[in-house]
Amino acid sequence: MQITFIADDKKKELMVEFCIAYCGILSKHRLSATGKTAKYIAEATGLKVERLLAGSLGGIEQISSRICYGEVDLLLYFRDTAEKEQEDARESTLLRLCDMYNIPVATNIATGEVLVMALERGDLDWRELANHRSGK
Repeated sequence: MQITFIADDKKKELMVEFCIAYCGILSKHRLSATGKTAKYIAEATGLKVERLLAGSLGGIEQISSRICYGEVDLLLYFRDTAEKEQEDARESTLLRLCDMYNIPVATNIATGEVLVMALERGDLDWRELANHRSGK
C-alpha cells in the first residue's frame, strides 16, 4: 500500500514519534511525505520515504493529484488547527478528494493509530483489490 504523510510544523515531532512507534508496520509499505516531514521520518526511523515537495510549495497539490490517479491508499495528515481560523482551500480540496476516491485519512494521532492497526490486520486490503493501477 502507498501511505502518504503530511504534518503541519507543530505536528512534525508527533508524526515522527508516531512513525517510530509503528516503524515495523510502516516498513512493509511504500511511503511518501511532503518535504521536511519526509526528511524527519527517514532520519528518525531509517524508513525509505519518497520526498515530495514541501506542502506550502505544491506538495499538497502533488498529493491531491496522486489521489486522483489512484496513487495513494492511506493519508496521514496531522494538522495543527489551533492557530487556523479557517481551513485553506488546498486542505479542503485534499480532504474532499479523499472522500471522493475513498481514501482512508487520519487528521490526528488517534485516528492514525486506528488506521495503522487496521492496515496491519489486513482490514484495508480491499484497497489493493479496488485499485486498478497497472502492475499493482
